Amino acid sequence: MGVTANPNATADRTRRYVLGGIVVLLGLVTGAILLEVLGTILFALTVAYVLLPVQGWLVRRGFSEWTAAAAATLIGFASAVAVFSPILVTLYFRVDQVMSIIEDLPRSVPITAFDMTYTVDIAEIQAPALDALSSIAVSFASALPVLAIKFALFVILLFALLLKGDAAGRAAIAPIPHEYRDVVYALAKRARETLYAIYVLQLATSVATLIIGYPLFWLLGYEAAFTLAIVAAILQFVPIIGPSLLILPISIYHVAVGELAAAVLVGVLGIGLVAWFPDVGVRPRLARRSAGLPGSLYFVGFTGGLFTLGAIGIVVGPLIVAVFVEAVDLLSDEVNGEATFSDLVEAEPEEPPEEHAGTETTMTKPEESGSRPADD
Repeated sequence: MGVTANPNATADRTRRYVLGGIVVLLGLVTGAILLEVLGTILFALTVAYVLLPVQGWLVRRGFSEWTAAAAATLIGFASAVAVFSPILVTLYFRVDQVMSIIEDLPRSVPITAFDMTYTVDIAEIQAPALDALSSIAVSFASALPVLAIKFALFVILLFALLLKGDAAGRAAIAPIPHEYRDVVYALAKRARETLYAIYVLQLATSVATLIIGYPLFWLLGYEAAFTLAIVAAILQFVPIIGPSLLILPISIYHVAVGELAAAVLVGVLGIGLVAWFPDVGVRPRLARRSAGLPGSLYFVGFTGGLFTLGAIGIVVGPLIVAVFVEAVDLLSDEVNGEATFSDLVEAEPEEPPEEHAGTETTMTKPEESGSRPADD
């Protein structure tokens, strides 16, 4: 007799999938409604995902879930303030200094090479740059109330996610069959490692850049040394090129005004100590728990996310790329096993036996070959 399927189990599975579909549909509708604060929500989700181990560690040390969530939220709040307050202060109070530096640039710079003199017209760049800085200052001042509301939303949502993170996680994986949950766990692990790399590694590297950059710029005689150090620390989040985006224009400025010694000095010390040393001295010590995403893929995710989603794309872009790479690795392991790409290329299919040209294959009757057909 055949084994009949349990109708209750089939009904439960169907009900689970229907509920999962309803959740996805309502999630899409909710995302469309909350589109203006979607970046804040995504930022809170990623920060909460990184802080969940901290909340769990506090619970294991005897704290209640509410107290542990509040403490982890305080850590996230303090970290966000430490990261964004220097940026806001720089944008609000230092714009005038940057504009005065641009205004003091010479109108034209002659460059001589191979007995030929070329004149670079700086005035064509000054006016658009000053207009852009003025518009940034005005838009930033008008957006301060909105930023304050979004920051309050971030803190409230972060606390709620940390307090109910386990329940949200169980609800998220509930519709997924058990035989596929190992895939979900692998993707979740890669997501956590990537977020750790983005937040912890990048933040530590940026702090090291600030600590090194401020005394260096001060010793080199720059009046806005702290502002330059903050900009260098912010640019540390830009993969591969990083603070070089600041050091090179400063060196070019010194060349433009005829200060070649200052250009060489800030170029060598800035690239070596501000742009290069934090990546070599700080990042490897904290990279054990990171996802190990190659710099090229991180750069692709960073730029694509930034241009597509705005500021939140700095986090979401590399995260999506890392999860995609993990999914490709899982598929490759599932299909190819332990075989490498070289093994797959070298594994050629067996060739059929060659037939000699000009020869005909004929059927030989059993009688002609000396064999008898088997008796029935």
